[in-house]
Amino acid sequence: MASVRVVTFLFVPLLFLLFTSSECREILVGGKHDSWRLPSSHDNDSLNQWARRTRFKVGDVLVFQYDSKIDSVLEVTKRDYQLCNPSNPILEYKENLTKIELDHSGPFYFISGSVKRCKKAQRMVVDVLSQDHWAALAPAPVPISGPGLAPAPAPHAGANELESGVLALLVGLGTLVGLVLI
Repeated sequence: MASVRVVTFLFVPLLFLLFTSSECREILVGGKHDSWRLPSSHDNDSLNQWARRTRFKVGDVLVFQYDSKIDSVLEVTKRDYQLCNPSNPILEYKENLTKIELDHSGPFYFISGSVKRCKKAQRMVVDVLSQDHWAALAPAPVPISGPGLAPAPAPHAGANELESGVLALLVGLGTLVGLVLI
């Protein structure tokens, strides 16, 4: 009986670390390559709808793709978001491919650098979950891999192969340790 306690004492913390570990994911804004643009009349809240359906955690990286000759991405305060005010951004990005790390929990507010585009709904709020909340939730989109960008999968995507392999290894080691101690 004591050996079962030892195995449990060693194995449970390892499982906890496995499932609460975080890894940085690059997530394509809007789930497709041309999402950071002036929305059409039928999808004028599509960016915020996408952001509400997607779970973000600290360390994730948002990937914005756009034509920097006609647009930009501004991170702004809540008030400037509501007013579409580009005059006092927290950060301003003007590259064709912009990557923004979500470095803390809470809301991030993004607007187009063009007031006209912002007022026509080219803006987005991203709510980043704290590490404490993240561990209790279902898996989020799988990170973008490879040299090309791919759309963010649906929020119900499963664990990646590496986590599954590590879990199998830990289960095997736990079983082996349990057999040796018995």
